[in-house]
Formats: sequence, C-alpha cells, structure tokens
Amino acid sequence: MKVVSTKEAPAAIGPYSQGMVVNNVFYSSGQIPLTAEGELVEGDVVVQTHQVFKNLQAVLKEAGASLDSVVKTTVFIKDMNDFGKVNEVYGEYFHTHKPARSCVEVARLPKDVLIEIEVIALVK
Repeated sequence: MKVVSTKEAPAAIGPYSQGMVVNNVFYSSGQIPLTAEGELVEGDVVVQTHQVFKNLQAVLKEAGASLDSVVKTTVFIKDMNDFGKVNEVYGEYFHTHKPARSCVEVARLPKDVLIEIEVIALVK
C-alpha cells in the first residue's frame, strides 16, 4: 500500500489520508471544496464542484493517475435539486470518458459544504 499525499490539495481534516494506492488502483478520500491551503471556497454548488475537481486532479496526479483513468465516482450532494448543475460541471471534466457513478443526497457534509466527490482510478 502507498499513502498519497500532496500539498496541491487540502490536507485531511481527520485521521485519514488523501488517498491510497493498492495493487495499481487509487482510492481517494472524499474531496470537498477547500483550497489547498484549507480555506473553504464560498459560492454556489457550481463554484464548489469546480474546486472539488481541482482537488481530485491534484490527488490523482500525485497517485500517478488522472481523470481519464477514473473507473468509479461517488458524488454526495446536499440538495438533489442541484443535480442538474452538478451534472453540468461534472460533464466538463468527464466529457468523453464516462466512469461509473453513484450520486446520493446526504443530510450534511463536512464543514456544511454542498458537495463531496470520491474516485477510484487505475494507476498508470
């Protein structure tokens, strides 16, 4: 097992890592809309989703993977009414490559953010 850690994404806010690589598969922790410095990104779900993807790209890169090698995503949103907006931003990052996905509405997310996404990807 290899622990993935990069300063290009926010540090874990608890007793966990940004991600793990096991047998050439990367498992990310959920990424929320914090900057690499740990500051919460203010704004609507569109702004927050873009920041989440910026964080995912950083941890994927550190793991030796990319959005193109993602095989599964799990999207947690605070309000299912935001599904269309989230889907639009999501499609900007996964426009030709479309990994399997689950999307669920949750009662609350860390720091009261609007979205959290985790990924599973193949490492090159």
